[in-house]
Amino acid sequence: MKREAQAAVLFLLGAAVLRAGFTDLYLRYVKAGLRPLLLAAGIVLIVAAIATVWYELRRPRTAQENQSEPEHRDPGCHAHREPRISWLLVLPLFALILVAPPAPGSYSAMHAGTALQRPSDFPDLPAGDPLRLSVIDYAGRAAYGHGRSLDDRRIKITGFVALDRGGAPYLTRMVRSCCAADAQPVKIGLSGQMPPALPADSWIEVTGTYTGKRIKDPVNGGAIPFFKVGQAELVPAPRDPYEN
Repeated sequence: MKREAQAAVLFLLGAAVLRAGFTDLYLRYVKAGLRPLLLAAGIVLIVAAIATVWYELRRPRTAQENQSEPEHRDPGCHAHREPRISWLLVLPLFALILVAPPAPGSYSAMHAGTALQRPSDFPDLPAGDPLRLSVIDYAGRAAYGHGRSLDDRRIKITGFVALDRGGAPYLTRMVRSCCAADAQPVKIGLSGQMPPALPADSWIEVTGTYTGKRIKDPVNGGAIPFFKVGQAELVPAPRDPYEN
C-alpha cells in the first residue's frame, strides 16, 4: 500500500479502538481496568495516521514523482501497482466499528472445563437479605469452603444458562484475567424450582440457598457446586458479561 493508504488504515483502526473505548463495546474484548490503555492506543494510532499524511504532503513533489514514475525504466519491466485485494484488510476494521461481537456463551462454556480455583481466603460476607454474590464467589465458597459462610442465607446470583447434553441447566459466567481470549467458564449446577424449558444463553437471576451437592466437570474434573433455586426470573444481559 502507498503511505496515504497506510495512513487511512491507521486512522480507521484508531477510530475503531476509540469507539470501543468510549462505549461499553470494549468490555467484549478486555476488562474494565484496561480502558485507559485502550484509549491511549487509539489516540496514538490516529496521531500516527495524521503524521504520515503530513509528512507525505511536505515531501518535495519531484521526490514523490521520482519514486512513483521513474524516468528510465527497463522495457522488460512493468510499473508496480498495489493489488486491489490489499484493501480487504480494511474490512475487519469496519466490522469492529459496525458490529459488536457477542461474548462467549453456553456452547463455549459446556465445551471447556470449569476455571474455578480454590480461594486463598473467605472474607466475611456483608449483611443483607438476599445476599448478592457473583458466580465465582458462590462457587468458591460452596466448593472449597463447604458452604460454612453460606448456611442460613438467602442468596441471589446472576448468570447465563448453559445446558449439558441431557438438558440439565447450569448457571454460568465466563471469567477472564485479561481479555476475551483467555475467558473460561465457572459453572453452578441448579436444582429446586426452575422454570421449564429455559433456553440456552438466556440470562437469569436466581434466588435460593446453598446446597452441599457437588459434581465433577466432565471436561476437566473440576468441582461444580450446586445451588438450590427458590425463585428464578429472566433478566437482561449485564453491561459487562464477564467476571474478573
